[in-house]
Amino acid sequence: MDAIEQANAALKEKGYAERDLAVHAGPFGKALLKGNKILSPLSDEAEVVLRVVAELIPSDSDLGAKVLRPAELRAKL
Repeated sequence: MDAIEQANAALKEKGYAERDLAVHAGPFGKALLKGNKILSPLSDEAEVVLRVVAELIPSDSDLGAKVLRPAELRAKL
């Protein structure tokens, strides 16, 4: 299982539907974290996005109606 698949499995475990938050393969080997629960896509190396998902993304129930902000996630790395 690669980093993108691992990140998506972790998001699913945290209760997110794919339309709300998922990781997709992007250009130049990057991974994109995008969906309805993030203000704009977060693009970085797949391992970095996996770390963000594992360490910084709360469960869907904890996030509630809030929207994640990529700049805030990057600041916490």
